[in-house]
Amino acid sequence: MPTAAAPIISSVQKLVLYETRARYFLVGSNNAETKYRVLKIDRTEPKDLVIIDDRHVYTQQEVRELLGRLDLGNRTKMGQKGSSGLFRAVSAFGVVGFVRFLEGYYIVLITKRRKMADIGGHAIYKVEDTNMIYIPNDSVRVTHPDEARYLRIFQNVDLSSNFYFSYSYDLSHSLQYNLTVLRMPLEMLKSEMTQNRQESFDIFEDEGLITQGGSGVFGICSEPYMKYVWNGELLDIIKSTVHRDWLLYIIHGFCGQSKLLIYGRPVYVTLIARRSSKFAGTRFLKRGANCEGDVANEVETEQILCDASVMSFTAGSYSSYVQVRGSVPLYWSQDISTMMPKPPITLDQADPFAHVAALHFDQMFQRFGSPIIILNLVKEREKRKHERILSEELVAAVTYLNQFLPPEHTIVYIPWDMAKYTKSKLCNVLDRLNVIAESVVKKTGFFVNRPDSYCSILRPDEKWNELGGCVIPTGRLQTGILRTNCVDCLDRTNTAQFMVGKCALAYQLYSLGLIDKPNLQFDTDAVRLFEELYEDHGDTLSLQYGGSQLVHRVKTYRKIAPWTQHSKDIMQTLSRYYSNAFSGNSEVIAIFKTYSEVHFLYVF
Repeated sequence: MPTAAAPIISSVQKLVLYETRARYFLVGSNNAETKYRVLKIDRTEPKDLVIIDDRHVYTQQEVRELLGRLDLGNRTKMGQKGSSGLFRAVSAFGVVGFVRFLEGYYIVLITKRRKMADIGGHAIYKVEDTNMIYIPNDSVRVTHPDEARYLRIFQNVDLSSNFYFSYSYDLSHSLQYNLTVLRMPLEMLKSEMTQNRQESFDIFEDEGLITQGGSGVFGICSEPYMKYVWNGELLDIIKSTVHRDWLLYIIHGFCGQSKLLIYGRPVYVTLIARRSSKFAGTRFLKRGANCEGDVANEVETEQILCDASVMSFTAGSYSSYVQVRGSVPLYWSQDISTMMPKPPITLDQADPFAHVAALHFDQMFQRFGSPIIILNLVKEREKRKHERILSEELVAAVTYLNQFLPPEHTIVYIPWDMAKYTKSKLCNVLDRLNVIAESVVKKTGFFVNRPDSYCSILRPDEKWNELGGCVIPTGRLQTGILRTNCVDCLDRTNTAQFMVGKCALAYQLYSLGLIDKPNLQFDTDAVRLFEELYEDHGDTLSLQYGGSQLVHRVKTYRKIAPWTQHSKDIMQTLSRYYSNAFSGNSEVIAIFKTYSEVHFLYVF
């Protein structure tokens, strides 16, 4: 078995870009600045990107000597022995990628970062600032009158707004995936490493490290799940050219971490939201699904719990639970040109064989397994049919698809008109959601990397014995997923996800031996902290998709929100409508590549 550390994504953590007239030299090092790599980028090509990676690992002394020789050589070429021939252009923390419009290529570098969380000793950073540098020299630059316009459009994508990365932890995959891969048998690992390695250079090859059972000391470089990677296209052009240590994959969404003390034991609660880069766009402008089964506002939310007294994946205790939100997987849209507060819902294309829904659920089965549980929160009863259009079509699609699935793997459909129950004085919305949450978590189970605690064997809990998922010698696995949706997948969805997450949190704490029963009450420190995390999570996702913060929060549905909150809710509703109807129209939504040129997808 190899040393159990998270999958290594990029060991280049500190970068310096040096400049000469003919080339850029990108020098990258590990955090300790003991190992270095160098990229040579040609500046004499006006439109092509020419990068040379010698795949050699340098020591600090070797890099100093190399830079000294480059400086001296370029001074001699220029005939200016008294001045420097090698200029330090910029310091950075990672390469976002390379992009070209109508002239030459640009390199996009992360110049400022902020640590947001720590999982098993692996830091997660937020991109705080970036720098975009034009590569070709001015002497070979072929100018184009529209270059500035395209550059301005690209820079409308604010990379300092909720983009996250890690050098040593794969953020595109769940904790369960990352830790399960690490426990694969050695032969399977060797096979996977051979397939992924291609002609890559082992940075430990020349170090003479003692091997463990012939496996060596290495991390696992699993392929990222590209659906949640936002700079994949920008790295594609160099992926086959440079060592994988240079490739830094970035996700978009939310990351938050809080510390909780339970009887003196420190516990980290981490919430990570991965927004899909497929069919991305703002509310009203992106609805439903595309022809490949990708849906609008699709976000995978993972809550990770760890005993902070031991920050190691091998010796520490870790647990996670994953759920998903996303637009109803049908061909539908809303026409905002009518300037109505609630634009009519239109089914754009007949899909009698539920083709697009089938593609969407097929993706989910491949990633999460069975069961797939749909919690549909849209309105069921309306004076004039509006949201109910989606419910009727979704029911028909699920019923049709279930004909072709084995009985034990059919899609579970739970309709619940949350808005109707909210208006009722006799019904408690959160109590009903709690019942749904219990049934869902019992079906899917959750991930934990350690066997059941001895206390749960001595004092077995009835609910614990009914828990689903998959029990393995080293712990438990989550099998299946809850998929929650309303119309916008914002307010109602966030509250429902919070209640399911709260239920799962109780099981997670119980599995780690931190509480004596898998139950958590409101107004406890753990739930208050978790609610704050989920409010931040909901506000962030709502700003990204809807242009405003949450309108209805958990406190709104608990009916304990102060009166001042109602006026804020009205303002948020107006802000969301204005943002979607006016300022969202020219937003750049996604970057994609066609015929080796980068183009932009506008939503009008």
